[in-house]
Amino acid sequence: MDKSVGIVSWGAYIPRSVIKSSEIASAHNKKDLGPGLGVKQKTVPGIDEDSTTMAVEAAYQAYSRLKEKGFLEKKMGAIFVGSESHPYAVKPTSGIVAQALGLQKYMAMADMQFACKAGTQSLQTCFAYVKARMADFGLAIGVDTAQSRPGDVLEYTAGAGGAAFFVGRENVLVELVGTVSVATDTPDFWRRPRQEFPEHAGRFSGEPAYFSHILTAAEKLLADLNMKINDFDYCVFHTPNGKFPRSVAKTLKCTEEQIKHSLVVESIGNTYAAASLMALTNVLDQAKGGERIFLASYGSGAGSDCFVFQCSDDIKKRKADWNSFLADQIGNQFINYSEYRKRSEK
Repeated sequence: MDKSVGIVSWGAYIPRSVIKSSEIASAHNKKDLGPGLGVKQKTVPGIDEDSTTMAVEAAYQAYSRLKEKGFLEKKMGAIFVGSESHPYAVKPTSGIVAQALGLQKYMAMADMQFACKAGTQSLQTCFAYVKARMADFGLAIGVDTAQSRPGDVLEYTAGAGGAAFFVGRENVLVELVGTVSVATDTPDFWRRPRQEFPEHAGRFSGEPAYFSHILTAAEKLLADLNMKINDFDYCVFHTPNGKFPRSVAKTLKCTEEQIKHSLVVESIGNTYAAASLMALTNVLDQAKGGERIFLASYGSGAGSDCFVFQCSDDIKKRKADWNSFLADQIGNQFINYSEYRKRSEK
C-alpha cells in the first residue's frame, strides 16, 4: 500500500442533548439494559438537526484543522457520505454537503449504504480515488441519526453523530498501511423500504454476524501485513454497544490500554455509520508520531472493513493548537423521554 496516501485532517460532531438509559427504562417500566450493554447515555439530535447538518458540522471541524485550506476549491476530487439515515431517498446528501462547504462541483460525489460500515466504506473509497490519482484530495463522512423502535433493545444505544476525514497525499498525518474488506449475506439487521424502524435477529447479530466478520477481516489483514495485534498502540472495533468491542478485543488478546480511547460509545451511544470513525477520531486526538492504529468496522448485512494506520512524526506538531473536539462536545443537556420521542418523531 502506498504510504504517501493517508488522512490529512479529521473532525467530529455530536448533538449536545443526551438521554440516560435509566430514563428510557423508566418510561417503559422495564429493567435498565444500558449497564449490561455498556452504554450509560446516548446523544439525541436537536429538532433542527439531521444527518446532513451533522455531516456539514463534522466536515467544518475537519476543515478547520487543515494546514493548507486554499487547495479545496481547486484540488478536491471526491466526497462520499455513508449513512443509514440520509434525509432523502432520492437526492444525495453528498451534493448538499459539498455545496454547503463551498467545494467545486467538478468531482465525484455519492452516498454510501452498508449499514454501520457505510462510513468506513466511504473512507476506503476516498483512499482508492487518491491512490489511483483520480483525485488529489477526498472527503469521507460517516453520519447517522440512528432509528430504533420504542421499547426495543436498540433504543438504549441508537445515538446520533458524524465524523469526517480529509484524505490526500500532501501534509499526511496518518498514513494508510493496508486495508481489506470481507462481506457475506448474513441478514442480522435490516430495514425494508417505507419501514420506519429496523429489525434485527437478536443474538444472531453477535455470532455469526459481528464477531465472525470482524475476526475474519482482522486475521486476513494481519496476515497480509505480517503483523500481530500487539504491534499496535491503539485498536478500534465497531461499537454497537460497549460489550461487543470488549469481547472481540479479548479474543484477539488486546489490552485495555489499546482499546480504552475507542470506547466513546459509553457516553454517546451507537452512531451507526459514524461509530467506527467517531471512535477513530478520539483515538487520533490521543495518538503520537510513530504510533500504529488497527481499525475494524462492521456493517450488518454483513461485512467488515479493516485498516492499519501509522501516525507521522508531524502529528504532534500539528495537534499542538487543536482541541479534542469529541471530548469537548459530549454534552450534559439531559432530556426526558417525552422530549426524546418528540424529536424522534419530528
